[in-house]
Amino acid sequence: MLRLSYTPPYDWDGILNFLRPRAIAGVEIVHDFYERDGVRVTHDPANHALIVNAEEERVRKMFDVDADIIAIQKLFARDKTLGPLIRKHPGIRAPGTWDPFEMSIRAMVGQQISVAGATTIMARIASRHGVTPMSLMRARTNPGMPQARWDAIRGLARAVARGEMTFTRGATLDESIAHLTALPGIGPWTAHYIAMRALREPDAFPHTDLGVRKAAGMISDRELLARAEAWRPYRAYATMLLWKSLG
Repeated sequence: MLRLSYTPPYDWDGILNFLRPRAIAGVEIVHDFYERDGVRVTHDPANHALIVNAEEERVRKMFDVDADIIAIQKLFARDKTLGPLIRKHPGIRAPGTWDPFEMSIRAMVGQQISVAGATTIMARIASRHGVTPMSLMRARTNPGMPQARWDAIRGLARAVARGEMTFTRGATLDESIAHLTALPGIGPWTAHYIAMRALREPDAFPHTDLGVRKAAGMISDRELLARAEAWRPYRAYATMLLWKSLG
């Protein structure tokens, strides 16, 4: 067993509660642990560590073990919007992903539908086609989404399978977003969500997200972006706190 130590606090329940409703049936199991492909991740709070039997680096990124939580909490504690939230939810993490391509497909599936609806469609895709670039570029049967979106998903699969697209962070967040939005079917919201989870961009900020807007008081985009300047370079963590505040 491998022990992945983290700087406390660590919101283990929070990260599982985020992953659980998004778990792909037949692929992932999320209870009070996370399990996939023979790898199980559990929590050892007494020793401030996650326990895993394999895939150390992948798990480290997915569970955001190396977050600078002290700096994040210090920054947010002074903010009138985030201060009460970080005190209520200490140890917030920005969940990564087991597989960047799979997560990107999930983000595209989830455009303008509920988390539950996207999870249902992802399970359908996984059971019918699998969730690898090669399997999806060859898939034909639409699993129940707008045809343009399905075509865009298959286009992304084709680009990844051919080596034309890689999930690599750019030199800047803007470069990462530009790289993603150059692909058909990936707009700013999807690009920032992918950047946050798959590229591990700590300052990614899907500010057009309805949940983020609601939690921030339904202020205008301009006002929200201006307020979020104080949350840099950790706007991805601010996003997680805002979502969490909605219950």
